[in-house]
Amino acid sequence: MALIMEEGKFVSREEVARIDTPCSTATWRPVPHIDVIESVTQAVNSHGWNIEGEKYGLASDGLKLFGVMEISSSSSPDWQRCIGIRNSHDKSLAVGLTAGIVVCVCSNLAFGGTTVIKRRHTTGIDLAALIDRAVASLEDDFLTVETVSEDLKDAYLENDDEARSCIVRAAELGVINSCDILPVFHEFKSPSHEDFAEPTRWSLMNAFTEIMKKYSPRRVDHSYLALNRAFGLDGRPAALFAA
Repeated sequence: MALIMEEGKFVSREEVARIDTPCSTATWRPVPHIDVIESVTQAVNSHGWNIEGEKYGLASDGLKLFGVMEISSSSSPDWQRCIGIRNSHDKSLAVGLTAGIVVCVCSNLAFGGTTVIKRRHTTGIDLAALIDRAVASLEDDFLTVETVSEDLKDAYLENDDEARSCIVRAAELGVINSCDILPVFHEFKSPSHEDFAEPTRWSLMNAFTEIMKKYSPRRVDHSYLALNRAFGLDGRPAALFAA
């Protein structure tokens, strides 16, 4: 299971529980990181799924939480369903959940559209109920990510020039930094894992996620949003291959 933490540190669920939550104000009520994790756990279990692995990271001295839960139920032996989690105590990130897959051969992640938990910063908010509804909505997102991924495996790039063009376009869309255009191309041409030797869109996407492993959590969060838009993992036409 992959969780990228160039900045910050990996922590256990118990360590997350020890993080202090800032005091609320009249207009802002931060959500404790552990409350988010436990609410997601409860919602996952109530939907008949099992958590088969989990990994968490804290950044900005504990103000930002990033996590990945691997869950049971997948339509392919090539990947494992997962839920991405994010939260912050500094107003930089809203509580968010993301449906995704862990590509088993390389532990690369691919995420679909992020579900941001819409909530007012009041003491009466029922976070557990909001997360339960959000987790329920992820089922459709899982199916979208998996269907698109299967299609990507069957779609071949015509030649190296098309691959180069796609990579440059992806940099324009914010998927990667411009300095990583060549590293992504080299990863596509000489992949770290032989399973991606075929010049398909699936292999190209995994070249991006392989290079993105070095990014900071905040940059990765932005990159995945751009990646799912580029490859159509959000259910809309792929921006990268639009005519």
